Amino acid sequence: MLDDLTTAVSSPTAWPAAYPRGYAVVDVETTGLARDDRIISAAVYRLDARGEVEDHWYTVVNPERDPGPVWIHGLTSDVLEGAPLFQDVAAEFASRLEGRVLVAHNAVFDWQMIAREYARARGEAPVKQRLCTIALSKELKLPLPNHKLESLAAHYGVVQQRAHHALDDARVLAEAFRPSLRAAAAGGVRLPLHECRPLTEWTDRPRIGQQGGYRPTSWRPSRKRPACPYPNPGRFEPGERLKQGMRVAFSGDTSTERDLLEDRATEAGLHVAGSLSRLTSLLVTNDPDSGTSKVLKARQYGTPVVDEAAFGQLLGNVEPAAEA
Repeated sequence: MLDDLTTAVSSPTAWPAAYPRGYAVVDVETTGLARDDRIISAAVYRLDARGEVEDHWYTVVNPERDPGPVWIHGLTSDVLEGAPLFQDVAAEFASRLEGRVLVAHNAVFDWQMIAREYARARGEAPVKQRLCTIALSKELKLPLPNHKLESLAAHYGVVQQRAHHALDDARVLAEAFRPSLRAAAAGGVRLPLHECRPLTEWTDRPRIGQQGGYRPTSWRPSRKRPACPYPNPGRFEPGERLKQGMRVAFSGDTSTERDLLEDRATEAGLHVAGSLSRLTSLLVTNDPDSGTSKVLKARQYGTPVVDEAAFGQLLGNVEPAAEA
């Protein structure tokens, strides 16, 4: 069986013609998760059309601010003080991404961080599509206990050497992505590719109460999200899992950029709703006592409410839609 699979994916005629011609497996470490946070290190493994490694690249980046959770990424202010600014590495970074599909674990996050940095530098990242390895593992129905990178790596026997180091995380992901790509090709699986839309404007203005920071004037061109392919299974039940097809609405400020949360929900198979109705499965808000129209309607309809942190946990284990 294994020999048959190896032969199938190595055969030039068996490889899906619609698959991309190259990939850039990316990992970025950041000062945090919010819209004002910055990239402090980045790594790219370039792979060819069939997932073979071509080369790799790594850089640290001076974020021009506090480095954030040093206990996670290990990059102190002293280490980053002499590092290049993002605009100094933007051209080299772009050359690694040019003409390739960006591959990352939770790709929406990495893409948004990269897009924001290019917007600050008055440029655009040359990326048209991204592929999330979490979404791919779901398409392949891999028997993973959760959607952490370490679980995907363990499934393929890839050994992590330095977790939360961009270069090693990118290496681990590249080694795990290769067999996933081959399995997808052998099974004729359609890759879960998503369009990347660059930010168009950026204003260097501080948030209220901050000495410095960034606030976007326009995150990206307005767009219509693709229709959710799954039927609405009904309301979310506290203590249970989210199910693909559930309608989710957001209200109020979030620490993570709203587009990022909505894209993560969409990629998990949820229906992101712009308004709240009796059909809404769940409302996500950090201020359930506010008087916004969505919160008031949620009270009226008895719609379940969770905060951003709880929603993030729920996104990690969304139940697949029932087969028709």
